[in-house]
Amino acid sequence: MAEVEKNEEPAREKDEMQILKELVDDLYNFRDRYFETHSVEDAGRKQSSVSQEMEVTLQKLEAKEDCFKHKAEYLLQKGRCLNIAPGFSVTAEECLSRAVKLEPGLVEGWNTLGEQYWKKGDLIAAKNCFTGALQQSKNKVSLRNLSMVLRQLPAGVSEEQGKRVLESVDLARQAVQLDVTDGTSWYILGNAYVSLFFTCGQNPQMSQQALSAYAQSEKVDRTASSYPELHFNRATLFQYEEMFGSALGGYSRAAVLDPSWEEPPDRERQLLDYLGKVTELMENKGKVKARRLRTMLSSLNTSALGPCSSPQFRSPTGRVGSLEPQSLAALKHGHNAEVAALGKVVFSLAPEGRMAFTFGMVDSEETCMVVMVYNTADSWGVLIGDTVVIPEPQVKRQSVTHKEQSFDFRSIRVDSPLLLIVNGKKQNLQSQIAASVSYKPQSE
Repeated sequence: MAEVEKNEEPAREKDEMQILKELVDDLYNFRDRYFETHSVEDAGRKQSSVSQEMEVTLQKLEAKEDCFKHKAEYLLQKGRCLNIAPGFSVTAEECLSRAVKLEPGLVEGWNTLGEQYWKKGDLIAAKNCFTGALQQSKNKVSLRNLSMVLRQLPAGVSEEQGKRVLESVDLARQAVQLDVTDGTSWYILGNAYVSLFFTCGQNPQMSQQALSAYAQSEKVDRTASSYPELHFNRATLFQYEEMFGSALGGYSRAAVLDPSWEEPPDRERQLLDYLGKVTELMENKGKVKARRLRTMLSSLNTSALGPCSSPQFRSPTGRVGSLEPQSLAALKHGHNAEVAALGKVVFSLAPEGRMAFTFGMVDSEETCMVVMVYNTADSWGVLIGDTVVIPEPQVKRQSVTHKEQSFDFRSIRVDSPLLLIVNGKKQNLQSQIAASVSYKPQSE
């Protein structure tokens, strides 16, 4: 009889531990699936509701502490419960450290401890935890967390940073391959592609792969649509790609989903202000007085083409040969081969946190067009009255409507100042610097 009771005790203990684990799983489901049971109007209360649920779950766990406090599984569940909070928890770190000491093969313990170190700001310790977990077992959580940490380590040498970003993409891909139905893994792969796009030459294919990964994230997991970070990060990419309507929509959605996060509404407001300024300045030709404008344009002739008039001129597409001047009004949408746009600068806008240096140019027919120049060094710019030549310009129609505001204008995109001829001269290498982009990592 005593032997039967001895066997029953571990089984009962195992059942009780399973109940505690399910309590913590329910807490994470409450956070991650919050908008399945609440409307977006409740977004502002989400964090306090999650905190309240955490306290209730913690009390239930602590009621069993005397029975389990020296058990690795119990310490893991208590650490997981405290880890739901966005900030670092000393108690969580202590519980999780003890859990992995008692049971070094506890992969979830290493992953959660890594997240705590991450919140503490100790990225190296976090990296070591995720790497250690992968040595125990290949799993999607360690892979994608390691992918994120690698991208957040201090930049250092650009070549070293490029290698880390490539490795982070590979890790995120592996996480997706382990479970193609996990929206979080797809989302983190999207972020990795965004980093790769900005770190390694802005290949349009990387941008498309990022957008595809974000779309797949929402397709396979409906909770991904409620990640404010997904909408914000995708909007950042949309803005760089000059898909301004989509960018504004993304910033707006992120702001609704997390009202306490200040950056999305700031970015939305900043982009609306920018579009408003650009539209007004273009319509008024930079507010340059008519007489001054005529004087400026009187010196505009084909001699300003400079190197573009040479038979040996190599265009941005690699074509060799001189370019013909083309009026701004005659430029077609998309790539304009074998021609150059020529005009005088009538206004300029410094980037102010955005990624493009923007100026307006007027041609000899007094047509005004907006020019957006990317990857410019802080020291680079053009002045009112400068003569600018744009070889084989890329023209886009900007038509944006957002929250009862509308903007409609044509613009030229220039991916580097090195592609411009200013006052008859090519620009030097110091005028260019790779664009940096700020995006938010997934909250864990």
